[in-house]
Amino acid sequence: MEYVTVTALSHPGLLREHNEDSLVAGPWTLCGTMTENPQTLVFPLGTPLVVAVADGIGGQPAGEVASALAVRQLAALGPSLDTEEAVRDALNLCNDAVYAAGRDPELNTMGTTVAGAVVLAESLLVFNVGDSRVLDATADGLRQVSVDDSPPLSPGRRTTSLVTQALGGTPSFSAITPHVREAPLSAGDRYLVCTDGLTDPVPEDALNDLLQLHSGGRAAFELWKSAIEAGGPDNITLALIAVGE
Repeated sequence: MEYVTVTALSHPGLLREHNEDSLVAGPWTLCGTMTENPQTLVFPLGTPLVVAVADGIGGQPAGEVASALAVRQLAALGPSLDTEEAVRDALNLCNDAVYAAGRDPELNTMGTTVAGAVVLAESLLVFNVGDSRVLDATADGLRQVSVDDSPPLSPGRRTTSLVTQALGGTPSFSAITPHVREAPLSAGDRYLVCTDGLTDPVPEDALNDLLQLHSGGRAAFELWKSAIEAGGPDNITLALIAVGE
């Protein structure tokens, strides 16, 4: 029987006081915690399987609350996410949930990015709002399949902490335009879903080198280690999706 493995890890990094990232893999969520040892889950291929990360917006209140709301909503809706339209509707519901919770004055302006994929029997629905990423780990190299919601970079800059849209994040409601696309799926395919705590400090070619050398838990550990060795400036959350048979 064909199956999907999801290997996940979430860590606050070296400079942040706490972890504002969250993660969902099927019904399983990981919110605002630390896992130095990668965890691998195995799922049958068939029923829609949602795998996503959410990164609470830094410098604004309760990022960990916003990211947890997003992944828990996706976990609840996961089995119904079988079309691009269903994924867009789910992300809009996540946005609504963050703004609804933000009516509490202590939570007002909280926000989060989200990026991930829904694994179907023969295809993958890739989605994101914000600058967390989904990368296709092909034999020829990494290929980004999500779309960064970021302003244009200044000359000589590789990264920016600014985002042009997110779930929540503003004092009053702002609608979102989620990025959703469908991609074919085959045995042996691997995808990396991660927050910018991995992709900002570690260049894409370095991530690719590690994924060419390693798989599963070893790959997740080495990716995390590369971000730590680069200073670990932000929370690091990642999930490796692999299709087996």
